[in-house]
Amino acid sequence: MGALDDDLHLIDSVPIPLCYLARASRCRSFEDTADYGYCAAKDMYYYGFHGHILISGSGVITQFALTPANGDERETLWDLVSNIHGFLIGDKGYLSQPLKQELQTFAIDLQTPLRSNMQDSRLRWWVRLIVKVRRLIETVIGQLVARFHLDKVWTRDIWHLSSRLNRKILAHTMCFWLNRNSLHPLQFEDLIDS
Repeated sequence: MGALDDDLHLIDSVPIPLCYLARASRCRSFEDTADYGYCAAKDMYYYGFHGHILISGSGVITQFALTPANGDERETLWDLVSNIHGFLIGDKGYLSQPLKQELQTFAIDLQTPLRSNMQDSRLRWWVRLIVKVRRLIETVIGQLVARFHLDKVWTRDIWHLSSRLNRKILAHTMCFWLNRNSLHPLQFEDLIDS
């Protein structure tokens, strides 16, 4: 589908909780790999994993990584961006001037929104465009969570968990491929004929 050749990619992460804090001390699953973390978007602390997703500008998932919930998004980014070039749009979790400069040596231009206390020298229309384009990865993550239940861990070992996550990403990619000739290939409702 040519997703890796795209000049625009988006990156974000999604919490994959094993359990919430009330039950975390009794949770015996993944004791050696899972950890405690915080999701700012949902304003919740949890015990589990963090899924990191890289998509193309058209919405195709190109890379996925799984880390403990306390993993740093900026460190995991390096595992995902080895085969891309062009613009990379992320959220405030990827905000780092040294990271931006280092990515530029690999022909990747990282664009993130700035914090409210920071001065933005970019043009206003450019910042609005970044925010608008970033909604695409929110759509993909929303589909993975709502339709494919990516945030549910119904396994007890890492092999079965990774197999389960790979099947969900493959199913999403297959739906995109089946719907690729549509004006809106991420509207999977068009695949079901009533």
